[in-house]
Amino acid sequence: MLLSPGSRDDPAPPKFYKTKLGDQQVLLAVVGRHMTGESHNHELVERGAQYAGATTTAPCYRLYLLPPRSAPLPALVRRPSGSTIDLELWTLSAAAVGDLLVGVPAPLGFGRVHLKDGRHVLGFVAEAEAVDAALLSGTAQDITEHGGWRRRPRHPEEIS
Repeated sequence: MLLSPGSRDDPAPPKFYKTKLGDQQVLLAVVGRHMTGESHNHELVERGAQYAGATTTAPCYRLYLLPPRSAPLPALVRRPSGSTIDLELWTLSAAAVGDLLVGVPAPLGFGRVHLKDGRHVLGFVAEAEAVDAALLSGTAQDITEHGGWRRRPRHPEEIS
C-alpha cells in the first residue's frame, strides 16, 4: 500500500531544531560505540554534537553484536519480538549528520528510531537482512537481554 505524504500512517519526517544562529540541528539516537565514553564518541564531539540525554527505545527492538569480535559493531534492528534498548540522544547540525553517515560501515546506517516516549528520531540502525544472515552463519550475537550496549558482557565467552 502506498501512503501519501502526511497521511496518518506516514510517519512525520525527523524534526529539525533551530539554534539561535539559525543552523538546523538534528536529534540523533546512538546505541553503541558512539555513546559517551565509548570508542567512537569522538566522532560526534569533533563534529560539534551536544549530549541531549539518555532514554530507551520503544519495546520493539533487538540489539546484536556483529563481527569483528575484537571490536564488535552494535546493530539495532526493529523486530516484532523486541525489547527496550538503552540509548543516548545527541544534537548536531544537519551537515554534520551527513558527514558522520559517510563513515558508517555497512550494514549500519541511519533510520527512524522509535523512543519509549513516543518520539521518532533519527538514529543508528542496522539492515535486518544482513543481521539475519550473520545470525545464521553464527557470526552475530543477540544481546537484547542485557538492555543495552553498556550492559552487555565485554568478553565474547560471556555471551550466551
